[in-house]
Amino acid sequence: MRTLHVAVLAAAVSASAAIGPAYAQQPIKRTDLIDSPIDVPGHKVVQVRVDFGPGVLAGNHSHPGEEIAYVVKGSVEYALEGRDPVVLHAGQSLFIPSGVKHSARNVGEGSASELATYIVEEGKQLVVLAK
Repeated sequence: MRTLHVAVLAAAVSASAAIGPAYAQQPIKRTDLIDSPIDVPGHKVVQVRVDFGPGVLAGNHSHPGEEIAYVVKGSVEYALEGRDPVVLHAGQSLFIPSGVKHSARNVGEGSASELATYIVEEGKQLVVLAK
């Protein structure tokens, strides 16, 4: 779990540089829920709750496996490489294929939260920042 936390912190620092001082006032909070091996050799499931302050952006990144993002609260705009951005509201979900660069921004009036579930390769960094 410590590796996940460090990777998330690196992503947050990168995102704050991309959008300026407003990010520092409205951080992204990630709560680790599950990090467990699965029956697929070399893979694991990771689940986190992500809480976004108003207007906060999680900048372009990818994952070494699939992500299912479920919006628990608020409205989040997802921009996936090669696709038009989509806005999801509480109760809606999105599948993000392995390795696809994407970002997520809270576009609602208040805070927003998502439940992110990943099926990823073991031993790889969960969050890979886009260059």
